[in-house]
Amino acid sequence: MRYLDPKADLTFKKVFGEHPDLIKSLLNALLPFETPEEEINEIEYLTPELAPETPLKKNSIVDVRCRDKRGRQFIVEMQMLWSSAFMQRVLFNASKAYVRQLDGKEKYELLQPVYSLSLVNEVFAPDIEDFYHDYRIVQIQHTDRIIEGLRFIFVELPKFTPHTYSEKKMYVLWLRYLTEINGKTREIPQELLDNPEIKKAVTLLEESAFSDAQLLGYDDFWDAVRVEQTLVSDALQKGKQEGIQEGMKQGMKQGIQEGMKQGERNKEVQIAKKLKAMGMETTLIIQATGLTADEIAAL
Repeated sequence: MRYLDPKADLTFKKVFGEHPDLIKSLLNALLPFETPEEEINEIEYLTPELAPETPLKKNSIVDVRCRDKRGRQFIVEMQMLWSSAFMQRVLFNASKAYVRQLDGKEKYELLQPVYSLSLVNEVFAPDIEDFYHDYRIVQIQHTDRIIEGLRFIFVELPKFTPHTYSEKKMYVLWLRYLTEINGKTREIPQELLDNPEIKKAVTLLEESAFSDAQLLGYDDFWDAVRVEQTLVSDALQKGKQEGIQEGMKQGMKQGIQEGMKQGERNKEVQIAKKLKAMGMETTLIIQATGLTADEIAAL
């Protein structure tokens, strides 16, 4: 049996954009709910399109957008390549979803939280060991004081490694599902199949479940990802080479300046030695060479 990669646009939207029970399970596993009462019980899909207020700007399409019975909204995106602009896009999408809850006649107190879950297939914070990043609006001096409404979760998938492969926690199973299954997978680990929800999500990845046209689109998606990765890599390499060349230029320029400065100093020292040997007063030597009294005394 051949399986498709769940991170691809086609498969991710099929698994999590068409099956409410699976997106509910994923959200309950990966969102920072602290009590069972906070967990999602029922969910409905919303249009993934978040149109801007001005018609001249492009619409923003997210992978999955849904809402629970309380009115809380959830935006889920799978990002294959990281860029600094992606974080701003996430902020835009969540903010747009938040403000659109009111039509101008309702009270602000009725606004419900918006959670944004971004699954990133690249490492974007190499200086931080954790793979799970939880952002909120907090008071800087007192981080326990929070403005509720928006919450942003970023998961760096390449950093995730289960402590043991026997862990049954749902967040571990879902992250293993997203990181261990790809186009080369022929056999699924039994511990994943033992969970009914994960097993259902695995079944949806079977190659036989897709049409020829869908499989062609799937291959095109990965071709596009590889092209973009190549372009980014080439741009980084070019930037590094330009940086090295510029550094060498600056280094040579700085070296020449430092050499000239050192040469001038050596000249001043030699003059000071001769003037001192002739018995000239220190104050006059200072005026002639610019050396300090201590420097002259040490000659």
